[in-house]
Amino acid sequence: MANDVDTVKYDVKDGVAWVSFNRPDKRNAMSPTLNRAMMDVLDELEFREDVGVLVLTGEGSAWSAGMDLKEYFRESEKDGLKGVRRSQRESYGWWRRLRWYQKPTIAMVNGWCFGGGYGPLFACDLAFAADESKFGLSEINWGILPGGGATKVAVELLPMRKAMYHAMLGEPIDGKTAAEWGLVNESMPLAQLHARVSDVAQKLLAKNPVALKATKDAVRRVGIMTYEEAEDYLVRAQEAANSYDPDGRKEGIRQFIDEKSYKPGLGAYDKSRKG
Repeated sequence: MANDVDTVKYDVKDGVAWVSFNRPDKRNAMSPTLNRAMMDVLDELEFREDVGVLVLTGEGSAWSAGMDLKEYFRESEKDGLKGVRRSQRESYGWWRRLRWYQKPTIAMVNGWCFGGGYGPLFACDLAFAADESKFGLSEINWGILPGGGATKVAVELLPMRKAMYHAMLGEPIDGKTAAEWGLVNESMPLAQLHARVSDVAQKLLAKNPVALKATKDAVRRVGIMTYEEAEDYLVRAQEAANSYDPDGRKEGIRQFIDEKSYKPGLGAYDKSRKG
């Protein structure tokens, strides 16, 4: 089923929700209208039974060129601090929602990804890019620092020297370099991008969804913890996951130990079966 919500569109097919920034004439720059629409779309899809994975991409030649300088900044500032804070809540709000989304999320970067686009890029669990895509923190070129979390994203994903160069020079890099630096998982020719992301999405759909949610949250949480804190958190997280899906772990162990029907290092157990 395909749906258009003006600045955002989505299509659900074979368990995957393909969500697109839909302002191709503006290189999918994010505006207050788009930010509100994206939150509505995330609400609509998060607990749908026919959605197991969400892919975020862009219509046309861009993923997202960042914030719309006219609509997001200049027009918001007409309302003073009230307008600025509202725009910030709306943009940061859906990025935060995406970071902790119920379903696995994949950024499929098909073109330009600049500035504010780093917020949703980091929010997605996985990211794949076209070799032809361009990534950049261009804020320094028009006189501000990379805000909206973009500086934090660069520091989280890149070594310090690369983050510093990326932010201070404002020079774009291509998809291959983004993969080498760690901004995305992989880069490939644009013609192969959709097929690769589809393959990864189908592999995720084969996993236990409760375990996937617990795993993605754990990866984001434990980075700032000491080892002892992480150890305790992960014990509690596993117990919580088991309470939602008490039979999933037992079935995976049964198929491995008793049936010897799969190997955990090479694939997932068949979650459609119960012993």
